[in-house]
Parts: sequence; structure tokens; C-alpha cells
Amino acid sequence: YVAHTCWVLYGIVHTRPCAGGGGCIRPYLARRPKLQLSVYTATRSSLGAENNVDLVLNVEDFDVDSKFERTVNVSVPKKTRNNGTLYAYIFLHHAGVLPWHDGKQVHLVSPLTTYMVPKPEEVHLLTGESAAQQLEAEKKPPSALDEPVSHWRPRLTLNVMVEDFVFDGASLPADVHRYMKMIQLGKTVHYLPILFIDQLSNRVKDLMVINRSSTELPLTVAYDKISLGRLRFWIHMQDAVYSLQQFGFSEKDADEVKGIFVDTNLYFLALTFFVAAFHLLFDFLAFKNDISFWKKKKSMIGMSTKAVLWRCFSTVVIFLFLLDEQTSLLVLVPAGIGAAIELWKVKKALKMTVLWRGLIPRLQFGTYSESERKTEEYDTQAMKYLSYLLYPLCIGGAAYSLLNVK
Repeated sequence: YVAHTCWVLYGIVHTRPCAGGGGCIRPYLARRPKLQLSVYTATRSSLGAENNVDLVLNVEDFDVDSKFERTVNVSVPKKTRNNGTLYAYIFLHHAGVLPWHDGKQVHLVSPLTTYMVPKPEEVHLLTGESAAQQLEAEKKPPSALDEPVSHWRPRLTLNVMVEDFVFDGASLPADVHRYMKMIQLGKTVHYLPILFIDQLSNRVKDLMVINRSSTELPLTVAYDKISLGRLRFWIHMQDAVYSLQQFGFSEKDADEVKGIFVDTNLYFLALTFFVAAFHLLFDFLAFKNDISFWKKKKSMIGMSTKAVLWRCFSTVVIFLFLLDEQTSLLVLVPAGIGAAIELWKVKKALKMTVLWRGLIPRLQFGTYSESERKTEEYDTQAMKYLSYLLYPLCIGGAAYSLLNVK
């Protein structure tokens, strides 16, 4: 599986160039045209007339090899403040020519807003809500507290593929093809600059709630060049995240997947993949052996029953905490399976059987042998000494959380 995955990734990041002939598609950037980057905003997703958009950023003499990052204030229309949507139109066109009048322009549309249920204000369990929070909550109807509202995406990350790569027209990669716009110059077909919007950099933690009083909001436009291999890899990752959302994953779940690729260096991510692959193998073997061991276990001689109970208790508490926090299913499901296994171990350790009398269940516990009773005595003595450290730590940790953690 690891070898096959590596082969697939190699096929993604490595593209065979055109060997020559009339079927080659050459880069327009190789002609070194003078380009200009323009970013507009509009409330409609379809490209409208020139008078229906607002210019927010204009980079004259745009150099595709120069990285930059600029923050601008974007005017928020009334429609967007009333829980509407705002879109960014990014144009790459010839310098000195309006994009609507340039036949060789390329453009992409990206939403600057997204809909999410707003995160509730954090409060202390002892002090409760503040008076301002209570007044704000009383003004809103109960149903509005769970309704998604428009959030602002404060970052727009742009990339242009800068390699002078010559594609083979007979075997164009499908992932890049949908971002390509081709023109005929003489007898040669050229592809215009490939513009790409990095959606993986849009994280949930950066989103801002759009209030009715928010007439202007900051937008950071970041640009960096990108290689063909990285571009294809990034397209596949964005498609994978989009597929997860179509299968029912929430924005929060998809954001955790984004974090794997955005917050980690790609080389370190590849190393992590190999380590994780072997870890999965060893984890599966340990899981298999643990189940096999407890399945065959008929006696508790030399085994600590209290340790099994403590482990079960802590695992169930962690699972319930994750459930209450509405944690991602990627974390919640394994934690639930682990809690179920620990409950099964408790049943085996206590020699518990369930007897049914009609519809009423009745628990019956088995008897312990002399050796098992001696084990219980040693176990009780060990837990007694351990409790001198365990109970103060548990009580102190709970008190600290109650006083300090919101």
C-alpha cells in the first residue's frame, strides 16, 4: 500500500514534457509579457459588467517571480452585512489594459465569505455569563443561536505556475487542464498563465463574523510562485477536501485535514506518512494481540482489576468530553471504539455475565480463586500507595480547570 501510494504521488508531481512535434502546447509566460494583477469584489458569483465590481487591489508591473503580501481594506456592501455573500474576482491581464478589454486575460472567482454557526462566547463555570452576554442572548430568538451566519475570510492566497513547461497536447493532465486557457499564436498553441487560488490556507480559526456595523474588513492578499508538481499536488488535495465535505464532513472536520498539509512542511509530511504507515501496522498488531489476550483470559491471576477499572473510567470520560466538545469524527470514532473495548475488558475482569429474565437484565459476577484473591490483596495495597499521589493530582487538576479554564 505504501509503495503504491508513493507511485501514485510520483505520477502526480512528475509530468512528462512534450517530446516535440506539432502537438506541443507552449507557455505564454516564456514570451515575457508585461502583466498586471487586479482584484475586484462583487456580490454575484457570475462575471458582471465593469460597473458592478469594486477594485480593491491593483498591482502594476506584476512580476510572477516576486513574492508579496499586501493588506487592504475591503468595503462590505449592505447585502453582505445582511448575511449575504461577497466574491473576489482575480484577474491576470496585460499591463495598461482593463481586464474586460483584454482577450488574453485569465481570471478566477473565489468567495470571501462562508456560512458557519458562530462560535459561542467562552465563560467561566463559576462566574457564568457576563451581563452584556446575557442581554445579547435575550435579544436573539432561540432559533437564531444555531443558524449559520456569514463569516469573513481575511486571507486570499494566489499562485501562478511559473515553470516554462511544454505540455503534450495528446496527454494533458486532467487536473491542470481545467485551469488552462489556450490561444493560437501563429502555428503554435500557447497556454496563458495558470492562476491558482490556494483554498487550503483558509482556516476556520481565522474566520471573522460579519456584523451589520462592519462597513470595512481587512483582506490580506498573498502571492507566491508555484511549481507544476506542487500545483498538481495542491489541486488533488483541494479536491480531496471538497469530496470530504460532499460526503458530509463538516467545515471543522475538513479544516483539520487542511491543517495536515498547510501547517506541515511537505518533506516532513512525507516522513510522517512513512512513520504513520508503520505506526498503523504496529498499532493494528497491538490491537489484535490485546483483543486475543483478553478473549482467551479466564483468570485474573497477576492482573490488576482496579487498573482495568481506572483505565475504563478515564477512557469513557475522555470520550464523553470529546463528544460534548463536538470533536471531529476523525478523533471521536477511534475514541468511542477504544471506550467500548475498555468496557468489554471490565466485563472480562469482573467475570460479569448478563442474565435475562424476560425483558429485565440481571448482572451476575463470577467467583475468584484463592490465587486471584491474593492478587486482589496486592492490588489493593498498591492502589493505596498510588492514591496518595493520584487523588491530590486529580482534585488539584479539577479545581484548577474550574477556576481558570473557560
